[in-house]
Amino acid sequence: MSRASASNVPGRRNSSGLARDVELLELLAGPDAQREGGLRVLQIAQLLSRDKATVSRALATLADAGLLRRDPERLTYDLGPKLFALAAQTQEAALVRRARPILRQMATSTRETTHLCVLRGGNVLTLLSELSSQVVGTTSWAGTTTAAWRTPSGRVLVSDWDQASVASWYTTHGHDAALVNPLQSPAPGAFSLLTDPEPGRLVVSDLETLHAELTRIRQRGYATSDAELEDGVVAASAPVRDASGVIVAALNISAPRSRLGDRMDELGRYVAHCARALSAELGHGSS
Repeated sequence: MSRASASNVPGRRNSSGLARDVELLELLAGPDAQREGGLRVLQIAQLLSRDKATVSRALATLADAGLLRRDPERLTYDLGPKLFALAAQTQEAALVRRARPILRQMATSTRETTHLCVLRGGNVLTLLSELSSQVVGTTSWAGTTTAAWRTPSGRVLVSDWDQASVASWYTTHGHDAALVNPLQSPAPGAFSLLTDPEPGRLVVSDLETLHAELTRIRQRGYATSDAELEDGVVAASAPVRDASGVIVAALNISAPRSRLGDRMDELGRYVAHCARALSAELGHGSS
């Protein structure tokens, strides 16, 4: 094939352009660019040994697509919001994919309902549920959000935060209602939510008790709840960490109190074991 005919092959031309765009994104994701809060066109062109005008056009195109962000005052380019949104979606999809078989194994082993949860502001969102095989069980919470401070999963998800961050978060969200913004209204009686749990059952009632509970979670590696949110239901949750060690999700098992109310710590240790297995799947502890 001649040079002229090769240059007319769309796949090669597009692949070459894409490779150059990826090179730009990788440079701006690097430590130097992140430390400086972005790089100017001339800096980028020099670092990549490319023509300044060509680099400028490519940066402008990526910025128009939201993959990069241009600071009009500093005239620098940095990673854009759409790129972060795509990355978050990809990470969450991978999390769900890897968690599904573990949730199924947990549900099979315990014959109880299991959940995968993530934090959304002041709320816990249940991404995935595997229902109990037993006749008497709890309703699926998949797609439903609940006030994080009311749940063991929510407390697990903020358990590695420093005290100042926890205090700021609780000031904003400490009075959120128990059930927040469900995707669809539950059927009557599906959730028997408690506004005033029995005396002694409410583990967290203010910032001081929240800090105390987070300390217990860090020490034990899991959180438990005894009919704090749903009438007659106990639960245990444990943190899932990514490759960097950051808590990105929580595994949870919930069950009728009549079945597991006297085995809470055993349940917590089992959930923590499963959470460590999922964390390993995400690369935690591999280095």
